[in-house]
Amino acid sequence: MDNRLTRRQREIYEYLQAHADEAPPTLDELARALGMTSRGSLHRHIQALVDAGLVEPMEGKKRGVHLAENQEGTDNQGLPMLGRIAAGRPIEALPQPERFDVPPQLRRNRPCFVLQVEGDSMIDDGIFDGDWVVVEERDRAENGELVVALIDGEEATLKRLEQRSGEMVLHPANADHAPQVYRPDRVTIQGVVVSQMRRYF
Repeated sequence: MDNRLTRRQREIYEYLQAHADEAPPTLDELARALGMTSRGSLHRHIQALVDAGLVEPMEGKKRGVHLAENQEGTDNQGLPMLGRIAAGRPIEALPQPERFDVPPQLRRNRPCFVLQVEGDSMIDDGIFDGDWVVVEERDRAENGELVVALIDGEEATLKRLEQRSGEMVLHPANADHAPQVYRPDRVTIQGVVVSQMRRYF
């Protein structure tokens, strides 16, 4: 079964994660925090998170919306956090010896890693400075996919891929940034973005 979450469900889950050390919010508090006007719509999203095993069922025994207990202490779900990736201009992705907890619904069965986004060139795709992206390790990608590309074996960047005859074009999602065009032998695909995460404070 495909348990991938919608963007709104990810936003709710990420908000609950970011505020896990606080009192669990009620539906009304959660709706206000996320700018949602429909309590019924929010309840449906919460139920989807319950079905995915990420949130405890709301059976009236506890106040507020609680993350599922099995979401705590999941070291086996940790992915390697490899550093920062430029969404504006290429920078070096610096390895960092740490793990990043990622729920299974936001990753693939194949090897994945996490990078933190730096820059604003992908904002029209909803990817902002400071977000984290989960990347599936792959050495090739299809046109239109969001990729981590290594330029000249030294600098990494996050862009949408277009492969043409004799060249590879890395497209930003911001009109203030121009596409980057390279010979194919200068570009190495390191992975494809499969999900993203964000904190709200």
